Amino acid sequence: MTYFENEFTYKRFVEEGREPEFDRLFDDAVDRVRRESLGKSHPIYLGGREVFASEQLTEYSPIDKSVIGTFQKADREIARQAIVAAHEAFAEWSETSYKNRAEVMEKAADIFSKRKFEISAILSIENGKSRYESVGEVDEAVDFLRYYALDLAGKNRGYVKRSKLSASTAKVKAGFQGAPGREEKVTIAMKPYGVFGVLAPFNFPVSISVGMSCGALITGNTVVFKPSSTDNMTMLTGLEVYKIFAEAGVPPGAFNYVTGPGSEVGDELVVNGGVAGIVFTGSRTTGMGMIKKVHELGMQKAFVVEMGGKNPVIVSKYAVLDDAVSGIASAAFGFCGQKCSAASRVYVHESLKEEFISKLVDKVRSFSIGDPLKKDNYVGPLIGSAALERYRKAVDEAIATGRVIYGGKDADVGLNGAYVEPTIVEVKPESRLFHEELFVPFLTITSYKKFDDALAMANDIPYGLTAGLYSKKGSEIKEFAKKIEAGVIYINRETSATTGAIVGLHTFVGWKWSGLTGKGTGSRFYLQQFMREQSQALVK
Repeated sequence: MTYFENEFTYKRFVEEGREPEFDRLFDDAVDRVRRESLGKSHPIYLGGREVFASEQLTEYSPIDKSVIGTFQKADREIARQAIVAAHEAFAEWSETSYKNRAEVMEKAADIFSKRKFEISAILSIENGKSRYESVGEVDEAVDFLRYYALDLAGKNRGYVKRSKLSASTAKVKAGFQGAPGREEKVTIAMKPYGVFGVLAPFNFPVSISVGMSCGALITGNTVVFKPSSTDNMTMLTGLEVYKIFAEAGVPPGAFNYVTGPGSEVGDELVVNGGVAGIVFTGSRTTGMGMIKKVHELGMQKAFVVEMGGKNPVIVSKYAVLDDAVSGIASAAFGFCGQKCSAASRVYVHESLKEEFISKLVDKVRSFSIGDPLKKDNYVGPLIGSAALERYRKAVDEAIATGRVIYGGKDADVGLNGAYVEPTIVEVKPESRLFHEELFVPFLTITSYKKFDDALAMANDIPYGLTAGLYSKKGSEIKEFAKKIEAGVIYINRETSATTGAIVGLHTFVGWKWSGLTGKGTGSRFYLQQFMREQSQALVK
């Protein structure tokens, strides 16, 4: 029997003393991608066919605004064609055995693993991640595929359970609940819904796209996949996802690749009665807007959604400060704060506040800003102009209502991109900056006296995705785990205070505004969201 194991590429290279080889493989892949993959025009794929729209979209790298490629700007009619293609493929794919579907996902994992440095290079060029973030993301995609194939679909035998009701010799004149009768064989089967619209975000365009798509595909659904295609474009990585699934054996039409604006393609997937479900990662506004529209139309769809976070960290007076500083700096400013799990607010005990801030500023000052393709740069560009505007507005508000402790300025790195300084501010807990998701490298800090007060402030927000605590006091740890309102919590984690869930180990699930079903990715309950139960009773 094959068992699931996490990929952990960088960890393996470092532990084996091969870090220079890791860097060489990534740098070589960047050079190869620049020579061979950029600047081309790409089609849409419907039912395995190349399709071209009347208008095109040009995608630029956030690193320097160089052209990544030209993609099709699909409209509603093309979206409808994609839905038809997915419907036509559903019968065959849904009737394919779970073992065969799992084998296809395993093969896709093998292809991603073999091409990980090339895919990582495309990813870094496309959304501005460092090599470490990008390779880690491709690893996560591999992990999703193998975990769902081996530990979920495989071990659960396709989610079919059989049992029986014993026969009885007793006789009754008429039937009723629990009446005796002949032997009854009962099968509980989980069955796919049909066509799923998969709407992917820009910030994890490989791992989240693969995880959501695999969840739908491995359970027998077919997919219309739309990568981020409007303001924050990540269409080339989306195309690579399509090509790898096709190479792995996903049949034509079971997975369709459509680029285009959410107002056309995304909305058609939401309102079209031929789409049975939507899986989405993005903003609360967009997610709830889709759900509202479906209900207002008198329709029903399965929704699997993750909708952001405003993630707190509590630094207790019993904390190991160096661990807290390391974990918070990484969680707040990795990938320029553009993660739904990023740490964005800190509650530090008043007795440690100044020492903590001093150490945190020293740590963040060491982060080099610039081209993320270069090994030594930790902070790359914001994804685009809208993010830059949010950053500047937040800084202005912090200046007006509190104090900017560190950062707060645009960063001139000699490249045509939206580069800014990681920013730490102190404002009042009731400030908008403590309550609204910003998705930029912006960390708010305040102090507290009593631990219960810190918990209350941490929970005083509609979101509930991730949360962190630094404390060596057992009673505080127990209280935090008991009362914090978040789906993913980390305690005394020096690598990252709120980010970095590992597939098969940590479930990544949002509470409150951050999610819908209370079940998360990378966990044993994820695939069940893409299926519906059917009870089959047979009397012979």
